[in-house]
Amino acid sequence: MKLEEVLKTSNFRDARHKATLNILYTSYWLKTAMSQYIKELGITAEQFNVLRILKGKHPQPMCVKDIAGRMIEKNSNVPRILDRLVLKQLADREPNAEDKRETLISLTEKGLALLLSTNDMIDQVDNELLGITNQEAEILNELLEKFRNKI
Repeated sequence: MKLEEVLKTSNFRDARHKATLNILYTSYWLKTAMSQYIKELGITAEQFNVLRILKGKHPQPMCVKDIAGRMIEKNSNVPRILDRLVLKQLADREPNAEDKRETLISLTEKGLALLLSTNDMIDQVDNELLGITNQEAEILNELLEKFRNKI
């Protein structure tokens, strides 16, 4: 669907203004669609993001600050997200032996199994939602990175 149809206007200052609104709208649209798939797993998109971050370091634990630094949504309440993941037995929390002020978080076997079971689903979601070729995705990635490098 064209942005003009969604926003019910074609009154943009210029193509860059339209592109900015298109990125904002598409980001929200994609997050909403992905959240619906992830909700079937009994977790939120933010919890899924934390699990994926932990998987990247598995089997090594990570401190809360490092997890927060890798979050897609930077204003997420990481300690609250971790509390919920620990309650669901998808992550473990333990004090750091070297620095008592720091808490280490690791992925449990249950959390790892959940992530492994989602690989096919995530591939399917990427294919269904994006609807672009790998070559088009490479161009889009370059443009988005160029956009972020200007900020």
